[in-house]
Amino acid sequence: MPELSSQVVVKPEPSLRRVLSLWDLVFYGVVLIQPIAPVPLYGVAQKLSNGHFALIILIAMFAMMITAVSYGRMAALYPAAGSAYTYVGKGLNPHLGFLAGWAMFLDYLLQPLISTVWIATALHERYLPRISFSMWAAIIATAITVLNLRGIRSSARTNKFLLFFMFGVIGVFVVLALRYLFYGQGWSGLFSLQPFYDPQTFNSHRIWTATSFAALTYIGFDGVTTLSEEVENPKRNVLLATVLVACSLEFSVVLKFTLANESGRTGTLFPIS
Repeated sequence: MPELSSQVVVKPEPSLRRVLSLWDLVFYGVVLIQPIAPVPLYGVAQKLSNGHFALIILIAMFAMMITAVSYGRMAALYPAAGSAYTYVGKGLNPHLGFLAGWAMFLDYLLQPLISTVWIATALHERYLPRISFSMWAAIIATAITVLNLRGIRSSARTNKFLLFFMFGVIGVFVVLALRYLFYGQGWSGLFSLQPFYDPQTFNSHRIWTATSFAALTYIGFDGVTTLSEEVENPKRNVLLATVLVACSLEFSVVLKFTLANESGRTGTLFPIS
């Protein structure tokens, strides 16, 4: 009898579709960390640093840039979803990767919950108190759920809209602050180095203490690495995206709070009209 040749059928490993471009990844990262997110930290960090918030943000940037490059290099080595879970699990130990994965899961579980509570509270207490907090929370949670169920392309389009809206708010503030400083102090008010170094209040110990607090501003930029399996050319784009996200946040934060610091030194708020 003729021998039957055994054929081994190798099934391809399941994977996600790579539909995201570099700029989709950048938009996602910037929306994740939010250009206006450092606003709640400004007052505390400004006090901790004796008025040198712009300086401590710059110092923190160097540490975050090293972290961003490291994440990008790991994404090039392991171009799969999972971020720190994958990197720790494959690079060090699967059990440590399990712990890192759960830490990430709790982070991404709490972020939508906090956002839902905060948005629902603001809408109920400040804008439409006739609608109960529970109803607002249900509406926000439903909208977030539907957005995620529609897929990554829909999320990418929504991220672009939110990004343009936030940068629009920042743009209005920047224009008003520049107008106020120019009419109040002339060109010297626009090109002052006092937000970065004020000899009357500079204290190196307080600067380093405040820098560790300012690093919280960058929380979330590593989230782009969770999309490594859905982005085109992950070995190149993930590294570029993490660095671009960190740089864009740095530029936005320094610009906003340099102007805020200079505007606040006069002790008055700049007028809208």
